[in-house]
Amino acid sequence: MAKKKVCCSFDYENDRHYYNLLEAWNENENIDFSINDCTPSEIQSESISKIKQVLSTKIGQANYMIAIIGEHSNDEHPDSEEIGYKNWQAYEIDKNNEKGNGLVVVRLDSSYSVPDEAYGIGAKWVYSFNLDDILEALEELKN
Repeated sequence: MAKKKVCCSFDYENDRHYYNLLEAWNENENIDFSINDCTPSEIQSESISKIKQVLSTKIGQANYMIAIIGEHSNDEHPDSEEIGYKNWQAYEIDKNNEKGNGLVVVRLDSSYSVPDEAYGIGAKWVYSFNLDDILEALEELKN
């Protein structure tokens, strides 16, 4: 069985240790997903249009997205007007939905605000950073 192609959306400055753990899980051949970083900090450019292009390509290569929602996931980005969204995570979640990909929202704490784009689109919600819960949510999506 082919592994699920998963793009991960997260706040690079504050939540990358969660992504690093996903990458470590990704190394286990018995885990049914292949993870890819979909954050602007991974892209070596200051150009908003270039970042959008690369993010759209990465999202298009995936079938699923895991959006890690941390304390700052819904903060307004200084370039929000040019991005066209409140921040990069909102952009990534919306583009993922446009592509018809499944979405797993991993809310690290119930007090953390989630980008509006994650609501009403059939996302699976996980309320802890737990491998079994994330895998179960991915399986329930069956994209």
